[in-house]
Amino acid sequence: MSKDPAPGGGMDGKGRAKPRHGFFSDRRGSTALEFAMLAVPFALLVFAILESCISFAGQEVMANITDDIARQLRTGQLRKANVTEASIKTLICDRMAIMVTTNCPGSGATASLLVDLREYPTFADAAAAGFKIQNGEIVLTGTSSTTFTVSPGLAESKNMLRVFYKWPVMTDFLAKQMANLNDGKTLHFASVTWQNEPFDN
Repeated sequence: MSKDPAPGGGMDGKGRAKPRHGFFSDRRGSTALEFAMLAVPFALLVFAILESCISFAGQEVMANITDDIARQLRTGQLRKANVTEASIKTLICDRMAIMVTTNCPGSGATASLLVDLREYPTFADAAAAGFKIQNGEIVLTGTSSTTFTVSPGLAESKNMLRVFYKWPVMTDFLAKQMANLNDGKTLHFASVTWQNEPFDN
């Protein structure tokens, strides 16, 4: 003899079908599913904040280093006879070692650090000097020579120091948004203009 069907035959006391708990009505595991949906955008946000903070800190460190070197040149602690491109780059890279520095200073097309230090006849001439990013490379503008030069002036001369650092973007998925140079790097730039004090040459 077969068993009787479930009491009520799947009907409630008023003759209506009882609701069935299907996939969409089952709330078990909903928290895990919601976390999985939010985990990726949350991780992207965290990495973007960290990348921006580290990059900003690197920019501030480089600006402080540039100010300090300019002060030494202005007061005569660093003299024209003792200043070379290699010595200036070494000063900058040694102090930037606390941050992420890749191939600093480097050489040729792979150089991460570029320095332009030169004397100008007037402050107006210094203000006219600029640069642009062309095809992912830094190009100097507004000067008689568009090549990077390290040639400070003597006492009471007007000078400008410009420092360019190709900062590596560490988070791959942010490289396309943050990078404005080749090889997924972004430009950090610092500049100081001054007139030397009347020290002994």
